[in-house]
Amino acid sequence: MKTKIVLVDDNVNNLLLEEDLLLMADFEVFTAINATDALMLIKKVKPKIIILDVQLPDMSGRELAKILREDKETTNTPIVFVTASVLQSEVDQLLCIDNSAFISKPINTRTFAKEVRQYIK
Repeated sequence: MKTKIVLVDDNVNNLLLEEDLLLMADFEVFTAINATDALMLIKKVKPKIIILDVQLPDMSGRELAKILREDKETTNTPIVFVTASVLQSEVDQLLCIDNSAFISKPINTRTFAKEVRQYIK
């Protein structure tokens, strides 16, 4: 059985690249382009890990992560934030969210799937 991942990014090019890399690494990938759709998808799919852009059109990835942490079904699901436009102080705030990690953009296409895999419990 493949590991389920929900991937959230409003930039379609980034979304497709990351999805392709994860599919090639034998993950089962579900995608969303905003936080509202992601929340519904996460509840339906129950992924082992969530890959989350910080800047989304309807709410920030950080806000979505806080909602997920308050839900008993997703409180322990690892969240990996993937974004380019974050200051170190913002990265520190993201990493204060339980069971979270950070990968900066541009991603390394050779190591992205391996980096994601290391956060799966």
